[in-house]
Amino acid sequence: MNPEKPDRNLAMELVRVTEAAAMAASRWQGRGDKESGDQAAVDAMRAVLDTVPFDGTVIIGEGEKDEAPMLYNGERVGTGNSPAVDIAVDPVEGTRLLAEGRPGSLAVMAGAPAGTMFDPGPCVYMEKLVVGPAAVGAIDLDRPIDENLAAVAKASGRSLADITVVMLDRERHEEAKRRVREAGCRLQLITDGDVAAGLVAAWVDRPQIDVLYGIGGTPEGVITACAVKALEGEMLGRLWPRSDAERQAAIDGGYDLDSVLTQDDLVTADDCFISCTGITTSQLLRGVSFDVRGATTESLVMRAKSGTVRTIRARHKLEKLRGYAAVPY
Repeated sequence: MNPEKPDRNLAMELVRVTEAAAMAASRWQGRGDKESGDQAAVDAMRAVLDTVPFDGTVIIGEGEKDEAPMLYNGERVGTGNSPAVDIAVDPVEGTRLLAEGRPGSLAVMAGAPAGTMFDPGPCVYMEKLVVGPAAVGAIDLDRPIDENLAAVAKASGRSLADITVVMLDRERHEEAKRRVREAGCRLQLITDGDVAAGLVAAWVDRPQIDVLYGIGGTPEGVITACAVKALEGEMLGRLWPRSDAERQAAIDGGYDLDSVLTQDDLVTADDCFISCTGITTSQLLRGVSFDVRGATTESLVMRAKSGTVRTIRARHKLEKLRGYAAVPY
């Protein structure tokens, strides 16, 4: 039996969720407190999710129930009405960016029909490679990054010197950084936030980045896959255990650690959605701004089935919202 498909209007419901999380979190911008900023976003996201007309199950959340009192893996959210939906949430992607007042933090949420979203189980990290439509079919995660870059340049009809790679600035990427530089490509290192980087890499309308590569969060990888499907790019991933204990737990759980996962493995349904709202300004979105009239947010809403990508710039009258909303704006 095919899973019940979410209504297309669900995409517009999801943006209300990420807008609320972004506005709540943004009050903590630059205050040096990652935990409080993240908690504000979690509380706001959960409060608005309670009003969304669907039967949601958190597949990618804040952790297991004993570690996260809200938005934990397996939690049921929404009004309980049809359709049944798997959801992935990252109330603040880039908590350090938010705490330090740096560009690039986002509130993100993705949804797909129940039973179609990959559950990473014990695997916190994965190796990822993301490209846009011009390079679909040209990449192979079993090849070194420099060979993949040569293939991307050839597929897109460009010089290697024109290709920009984005990568998390981590010690584990030293060899990959060396190969990118020796290939003659441009390298952009980021401290956090590879969901936003993956979106930009896959999106032809944002040509600043051509390739995302590196080892980052598996939950973020599942969210990125929803966007890659909508943007008609390509994503390849492979689970990357951090320790022997995590490796054994994954094997015991039936995970194939050698398998290369595509965006269609990470989210098997075509009718998936993603919404993200800027908290602090980045290449992808403007951050939340406040003035005497209220707050302004900028969001992206994508639906893979139709390929529709919406940019939504919203004005929020906080005085009115405070009169009825459960979120302390």
